[in-house]
Amino acid sequence: MASEYKDSSGRIRCPCVRCKNNRLETLPMVKAHVFDWGFHRGYEKWIYHGETEADVANVVDANDDDVDEMIPMVEDFLLPTTEEVENNPAAGQFYDDLFDEIEAELYPGCNWISSLNFLAKLLHLKVRGKIPNKIFDELLKLLKLAFSKGNKIPSTYYEAKNRLQKLGLGYESIHVCEHDCCLFYKEHSTKETCPICGSSRWISPEKTDGKKVPHKVMRYFPLTPRLKRLYSSRLTAKQMLWHYTGKSKDDGIMRHPVDGLAWKDFDAKHPDFASEPRNVRLGLAADGFNPFGNMSQAYSMWPVVLANYNLPPWMCMKDNNFILSILIPGPKSPGKDMDIFLRPLVDELKELWVNGVDTRDSITNTMFKLRAALLWTVNDFPARSYLSGWSGQGYKACPTCNEDTTSVRVIGKTSYIGHRRFLPSNHFYEKRHSV
Repeated sequence: MASEYKDSSGRIRCPCVRCKNNRLETLPMVKAHVFDWGFHRGYEKWIYHGETEADVANVVDANDDDVDEMIPMVEDFLLPTTEEVENNPAAGQFYDDLFDEIEAELYPGCNWISSLNFLAKLLHLKVRGKIPNKIFDELLKLLKLAFSKGNKIPSTYYEAKNRLQKLGLGYESIHVCEHDCCLFYKEHSTKETCPICGSSRWISPEKTDGKKVPHKVMRYFPLTPRLKRLYSSRLTAKQMLWHYTGKSKDDGIMRHPVDGLAWKDFDAKHPDFASEPRNVRLGLAADGFNPFGNMSQAYSMWPVVLANYNLPPWMCMKDNNFILSILIPGPKSPGKDMDIFLRPLVDELKELWVNGVDTRDSITNTMFKLRAALLWTVNDFPARSYLSGWSGQGYKACPTCNEDTTSVRVIGKTSYIGHRRFLPSNHFYEKRHSV
């Protein structure tokens, strides 16, 4: 239908997220834009592509002013099942308390936006505009003064974050030994000194005005609640099954890791895992970066990010679908101590692989045992060395050959030879330059 409304140059208005019907593009370019960036969600009546008002008269507007946007979100993410309420009455009470807060008026007589909805939009603007905390505190004070008495606008950013804590997904702060010997985690969580090197957990009180300040703090973002939330939303739960219901045919073309041999080999080795299509397959990526944007300052912080390969190919590599798992503090890269920082994630992945976790499927509104598996890592050669523990330098640097790496010293550098032995015997290079 849209292709019938081309101009003299064969172009139509592009309804992608970026163009928003403001630019004219050819049909192949429109397809590419929609595939890469998605369809503009606010464009529900296709008036620029041939649809008339009569055709959409019966369409219900999703942005109905009478319905608070927070209610369907809470219903998706936090609505407990009957089994959960029976086993844990606190789950139902938590849900009821949250709805009471959603229905609370922003100020007396305000029945068009709730205090929680207003606060969520305000904090969203803070993130998008990168408003500093001090300026945001001043803005909240001004709004509280400007609105009528009895309003529920918080006075500080700290108070605003606490109000929305029930809706968000938090993180754990784990103290680290200043020499990266161990984490003060689980059996070491209450210790004041490092059990490996004996150094103090805290910075000298003389430098911190008597306050207890740790030398290093690692931020860990638990994986389990994030995976559970993907199945708690009716929108994302359907996409989580794409690898099972929407994958391409076996035509020899690889469009997604599900078409690859590694995926199929994993399913063959673990049929009990593959029998539940809702189980999650993950990839792990890690690398260092300078968070200060100042190259003259040597500082390397390492994020550990998980990619969700249950999602379709146009979603699994989008940054908003990546799962940030760990923020490893600097100032130096973790090096051979990477395994120490990965311990919380490894423990959680083991639990998800062996026992799984009870999860609600919002499509069927039933509980199932969710499991997860880490299929591979995605990283450059130095990061691969840190993650695997196999040195990427020296005489035995090849991760494939390992101890059989053929290498010699040439003018002060290590040279790797013998690579032509992998070529077929009748190969052009094999016949001319046999090594």
